[in-house]
Amino acid sequence: MSAVTLKVNGRTVTVDVDTSTPLLYILRNDLLLNGPRFGCGLGQCGACTVIVEGEAIRSCITPTSSVEGFEITTIEGLNTGGKLHPIINAFAQHQAAQCGYCINGFVLTAKVFIDTNPKATETEIREALQGNLCRCGTHMRILAATKQYAQEVGA
Repeated sequence: MSAVTLKVNGRTVTVDVDTSTPLLYILRNDLLLNGPRFGCGLGQCGACTVIVEGEAIRSCITPTSSVEGFEITTIEGLNTGGKLHPIINAFAQHQAAQCGYCINGFVLTAKVFIDTNPKATETEIREALQGNLCRCGTHMRILAATKQYAQEVGA
């Protein structure tokens, strides 16, 4: 066990963990953040997605030691000052979540992609989100929400 210092949602925390422990376990079990979810455990479904230094990563396969000192943002960290982040608002307006299990990954992946590509085409958005899985079939609502966010960012 080692002391690892993480910067999560603007807060610095130190946890005593085996440094090979996946970041997802620390976020959920030690920091009690429920946005990132355990889906496949293989980095293939996207339910565990978080943003590290501006990049969407799969926290279920990311050793905690590899993100020490980096800025980590979970979906809980997007809202500020009691206001919904525009991408969360877009997903809510389009009722993009059905069961809600996958939505964390879609929101964070879409945010990172659109923030760096605000003029993305629908095809580019589809390609960017293809690594996230949704069993409920709300893909068209997710796409509409992402396009709305892109319009707001690109305006």
